[in-house]
Amino acid sequence: MDYAIQVKNLTKSYKDFTLDNISLDLPCGTVMGLIGENGAGKSTFINSLLNIVNAQYDRGIILGYDLKTQEKLIKEDLAVIFSDSHYDLSFTPLFVGKMLSKIYKNWNEKKYLDYLKRFGLPEKKRLKKFSTGMRVKLEFAAALSHEPKLLILDEATSGLDPVVRDEILDILREFTEEEDHAVLISSHITSDLDKIADYIAYIHEGKLRFVKTYDELQNDYGILNCGQELFDSLNQEDIAAYKKEAYSYRVLIKNKLKFRKVFCDVSIENASIEDIMLFYIKGEKVR
Repeated sequence: MDYAIQVKNLTKSYKDFTLDNISLDLPCGTVMGLIGENGAGKSTFINSLLNIVNAQYDRGIILGYDLKTQEKLIKEDLAVIFSDSHYDLSFTPLFVGKMLSKIYKNWNEKKYLDYLKRFGLPEKKRLKKFSTGMRVKLEFAAALSHEPKLLILDEATSGLDPVVRDEILDILREFTEEEDHAVLISSHITSDLDKIADYIAYIHEGKLRFVKTYDELQNDYGILNCGQELFDSLNQEDIAAYKKEAYSYRVLIKNKLKFRKVFCDVSIENASIEDIMLFYIKGEKVR
């Protein structure tokens, strides 16, 4: 199995929104960040992968299993973490572990207790007395203790402080050190993706705009600040999007290395994932 997720032409239509022909592959051993504004279709895509919503597709293979006919096998090797805890707040971590041990064949009680200790989570304390960060840590402890091969996170780190988020990122790095493991993470905190993502998939208005490696984004994209004369001299093929300001232009260049060979004396800033997304959403396109 070389890919954790293989999807071709996935479509889900609602009355006022369509997730339109999404095709992407997530290689094993990697982290893919899923970005896009609210309402772009990220959660619809994830819910389609989980069969929470009934989408249409030409191909849906998760962990080598067919999404239509082998859902039970997929879910044995799949862990999903959302932004909100789905456990009853009257539960304790010990009760959560006991419950999950009856559900998953590969449940590892020792690993679970080790995670509780690592995260500083009291085993017998009720979840209603946990902070938001503690509840998210419990979600990770539970998710990782049934030996999954694929982690799907839907805004799972939103609302957490930077220290907790950094701890979670360390766990995801450890997880993907196993070559048959992979992570799909949807997040508005693009600075986290800058630290961990191997691939970035960008969804805008229900369409997949691109899937690129993080290294491609760093090598290809840059931000140029220039005046009217230089802007007018630019090759339109070099411009992904631009913003006109009072006395200048900010331009997202999409083939930075080639551009620098032509304009060797012009300064180009590096573009973060957030920069690229905002230019695509709010910037003007060359006609």
